[in-house]
Amino acid sequence: MQAISKPRLNIKRTIGTAHGFVETSKTAPRHLCFKCHQRTLARMSAPKSGVIVALWTPTKDEVALDKAGLLSNVEFLKTKGITGFMILGSTGEFARLDVQTRIECLSLLRPLADEWPTIVNASAIRPADVITVGKRARELGFGTMSLLPPAFYGLAQADLAEFFIYCAKAVGLPLFLYNFPERAGTRINIETIRTVADSVELAGVKQSGAEFEYHRDLVKLAREKNFVVFSGAEVTLPEALGLGVNGCVSGLANAVPELVVGIHQAALQGDREKTEMFRTRIDSLLHQVNVLEFPLNVAAAMLARGLATGKTKTPLSAQTSALLNQVVEKVRALYAEWGLERLTGKA
Repeated sequence: MQAISKPRLNIKRTIGTAHGFVETSKTAPRHLCFKCHQRTLARMSAPKSGVIVALWTPTKDEVALDKAGLLSNVEFLKTKGITGFMILGSTGEFARLDVQTRIECLSLLRPLADEWPTIVNASAIRPADVITVGKRARELGFGTMSLLPPAFYGLAQADLAEFFIYCAKAVGLPLFLYNFPERAGTRINIETIRTVADSVELAGVKQSGAEFEYHRDLVKLAREKNFVVFSGAEVTLPEALGLGVNGCVSGLANAVPELVVGIHQAALQGDREKTEMFRTRIDSLLHQVNVLEFPLNVAAAMLARGLATGKTKTPLSAQTSALLNQVVEKVRALYAEWGLERLTGKA
């Protein structure tokens, strides 16, 4: 018997604009209630602007998630004016987590897919691991996958493009490229991004590298190819926004979302006095924590706030442990001076 298709209803709504979603138009079966359809569209939405927190991943040991700590941190961040989350990014120490733990983390944070623009970083050196994490993210309802160049072994730019295209097609999610050559060891050239954008759905690019001028060419290509650009640098965010960058993916926002959201909003509003006030505070904080290596510097900023960081995923020397404690005390003094509340019972 031939199936008779039901009439379909065209629904056009602006979904979750407070969290940075874009207006989305999809068709939905008549039997699907609007609330369910809204949730479906929200899951399909990629971050378009604002402050995205590169979420820290606290663990009880090298592999076991600190679930309570992670969820507590997320609830804290939700109240601070952020736009969305990047899960399992560089600040989230994805490279120190096995695939099973990464998937467990995604399962725990699945409710974010219903409510917030969220990027899942599925980066790995093996395409099979990228695909495993990416497909599970898609099954859980997350709408965007991020990829760094695979680390350790260099790739020609043509092969790098092929890696991105192959993984994106295998997973079936819109792609956020992630340029961080200081960590990954390979720069994503602008023409490589063009090749990827011509081949798969490119939602955006995060520029975390130190090369500020890269933003300029990236924004030009983004306007041509219709994707968004996020910067990873908080101090130079006003200048990046001036070039046309859409927002910031920030690790520091785990600890001080007020400062990162503040500099973003002040810059957009053209308030130079507030912009410089927030920039000075961020600079002062970075001056204290950057005596530590990344991402331990982020952990120090979080510990001083009373947020959950869990146990370090790699052993620390006595010297580094002592330095960490010293930095935390200095940063606590800064927070007290700035009137930032210290949480208790979470660190």
